[in-house]
Amino acid sequence: MRAPTFAPPQRHAIRVRGAVQGVGFRPFVYRIALEEGLQGWVLNDAEGVLTEVQGPADALARFAQRLRIDAPPLARVESVQVDVQTTLDMAGDAAGFHILASPGGSAPVTTSIPPDTATCNDCLAELFEPADRRHRYAFINCTQCGPRYTLTRRLPYDRAMTSMAVFALCPACEREYTSPADRRFHAEPNACPVCGPRLSLVDAQGEPLTAADADPIAVTLTLLRAGRVVAIKGLGGFHLACDARNADTVALLRERKHREAKPFAVMAANAASARAWVVMDDGEEALLRAPERPIVLLRRPEGGNDTLPGIAPGLHTLGVMLPCTPIQFLLFHEAAGRPAGTAWLDAAQDLLLVMTSANPGGEPLVKDNAEALARLQGMADAWLLHDRDIVARCDDSLLRATAGGSPQFVRRARGWTPRPIRLAQGGPSVLATGGWLKNTVCITRGDEAFLSPHIGSLDNAATCAALVEMTEHLCGVLDVQPQAVAHDLHPDFFSTRHALALAAARGLPAFAVQHHHAHIAAVAAEHGVTGALLGLALDGVGLGSDDGAWGGELLRVDAAGFERLGHLAPLLLPGGDAAAREPWRVAAALLHRLGRGDEIERRYGHRPAAAAVRQMLDRGLRCPPTTSAGRWFDAAAALLGVAETSQFEGQAPMRLEALASRTTLPAGAGDGLVLLAGDGVLDPTPLLERLADEAHAASGAALFHHALADGLARWAGQAAERTGLRRIALGGGCFLNALLAELLVPRLAAVGLDVLQARQAPPNDGGLALGQAWVALQQLQTLQLRLQLQQTTNPGA
Repeated sequence: MRAPTFAPPQRHAIRVRGAVQGVGFRPFVYRIALEEGLQGWVLNDAEGVLTEVQGPADALARFAQRLRIDAPPLARVESVQVDVQTTLDMAGDAAGFHILASPGGSAPVTTSIPPDTATCNDCLAELFEPADRRHRYAFINCTQCGPRYTLTRRLPYDRAMTSMAVFALCPACEREYTSPADRRFHAEPNACPVCGPRLSLVDAQGEPLTAADADPIAVTLTLLRAGRVVAIKGLGGFHLACDARNADTVALLRERKHREAKPFAVMAANAASARAWVVMDDGEEALLRAPERPIVLLRRPEGGNDTLPGIAPGLHTLGVMLPCTPIQFLLFHEAAGRPAGTAWLDAAQDLLLVMTSANPGGEPLVKDNAEALARLQGMADAWLLHDRDIVARCDDSLLRATAGGSPQFVRRARGWTPRPIRLAQGGPSVLATGGWLKNTVCITRGDEAFLSPHIGSLDNAATCAALVEMTEHLCGVLDVQPQAVAHDLHPDFFSTRHALALAAARGLPAFAVQHHHAHIAAVAAEHGVTGALLGLALDGVGLGSDDGAWGGELLRVDAAGFERLGHLAPLLLPGGDAAAREPWRVAAALLHRLGRGDEIERRYGHRPAAAAVRQMLDRGLRCPPTTSAGRWFDAAAALLGVAETSQFEGQAPMRLEALASRTTLPAGAGDGLVLLAGDGVLDPTPLLERLADEAHAASGAALFHHALADGLARWAGQAAERTGLRRIALGGGCFLNALLAELLVPRLAAVGLDVLQARQAPPNDGGLALGQAWVALQQLQTLQLRLQLQQTTNPGA
């Protein structure tokens, strides 16, 4: 009989890259190493996680596989690289497996901290267990959940670099923090009622509204149910909260916030509670319950527009979110009567809260206690505060599910920042500063692009300052310094001026990127497209390369730049920018074009400027042209009597979509009403002439969407035949119109086009910076190749 043979042990060095720090990855590695009987060590470093493990080959193979498939919930493993070591360390690891301290050094950082996420199930079980030491503690968290980005000042991600540095751990929390087997091992925000942050409820003067032994959560709920507005400090800033079912309080909040009609988001206890107000499928429910906890746009049921007065007037969708933070969970727990355990979390309850961002006057989201007391005076009746500082503003993300099932961002922020978007190629770090509306910035690091949270519109000094602050913070938490800048073509945007000033101060190259080129480039970037493609960019307005007001563009885009293949027929804007706020003016311009100028005063005579607008059109004065798709939507809405004015950006098209979405038309309705004119111009004028005589607004709204989708598809198909390109990207804010996308995409596919849509960034100006950064990276690569070619052909130069 042959004696059994034993394979000698092997030693592997394994590099794990991705979002693997601050998510419990080292304790996870420690646990599975012990389970597989391996020796060695693990540590965090600038590239992610590095581990050396020693043992039998089959155990090492299982270990490497489990690093991917069993990773902690918040981890995002991008690569696992295994290197076989030639020497063993039998003595050094004899004691087992160890978690080592992070090394110092100046190696380039290629890892990142994870986004903030909702309270996990393990923490919820403790939160609602009366015997647990963290029972109803408003700042419970672990390596599986809680704040990350919003409390981190800079890398490395250690407690000393966060706003938790001022809270010294008590002995019990210290034991958890230093125990590799504990899920709070190196959970940087770890805390408990003994040593951590605390809540307080105060009035407008900052004086306590509760006795020392009273529960601020209970009193807050009492105030909300009594019709009061409460400012509540969250993860990335303050919310203004009130009872969504109290129409008088909702109206009061609108009055105080000077927000006449823009929709409010609401928070329900769970999906079962939300179903009283909206309709959702399994995919939408999963999106609601996701760890990122976004606001999700959900359809209201038939007749549902009359429920919840004042929340989303005239719209067919409602923005709904579920609790994300312990504070929010505790409010609903209080409303449920403080039951023990977690069974109540799935039971429907009637509490429904408005949760709207506390950003008075369109300024940045309020994040500090003193700032909240000063800036929210007259808006809130009480302030639910805590003493854990918010380092980085981060608004709620807003998404909608699409016909294909993939979610689409309306606003990308909490839960996704600073998660990277992988690019098809890397290069020098680029800072892109975005546009004017819905501003975000983007920073690239290698082949990753990092979009900032939503910053806002740059029409006030505070938001401009927030852009600078956001840029500095994002550079800090990514440990990068830009080597080039990119910006919009418009010279007067603050984002442009800031980019150029930064470039001049640091001696960096600056790239001006045309607005609609950037929209298409953003979609190409997230899909990893480096070659040529068609682009359909539909939005409100952006400065064209001819200094015109563009907004309905058919482009050919490649690494070298873009070519304008066509555009929507120009519309006149009587009074200039005033026409964007008053769609009836654009409708008047259409009537004038159709030779029906005498109808302007008959239709819109109740508008004080009606006669003046007709005179402008007659004389051709103060009527600049635009190819904006958004203004065609405005004109349709005004002609149909759906909306003559807009109280917020996009209101008229949103109301038009809401009306159209509930109307069914026969197949082929509207086909041919939008004309393919010469020189690549798409002209919806015949469609609008039809709408001018339409008696039924809902039918007209539906016809507009169907006819426009038909025209756009024929237009794109014609360009595809002419250029030979069969791939098209859809960009611009008009593609947040779910009905337009639903009608257009299959039509584009029917003419043989492969359609790319924005999925990792918003299609509106919130994704503009991504496109700017991608264009700059491609142009930098082109410049580098030219330089290399010159050096090769003329080495002495």
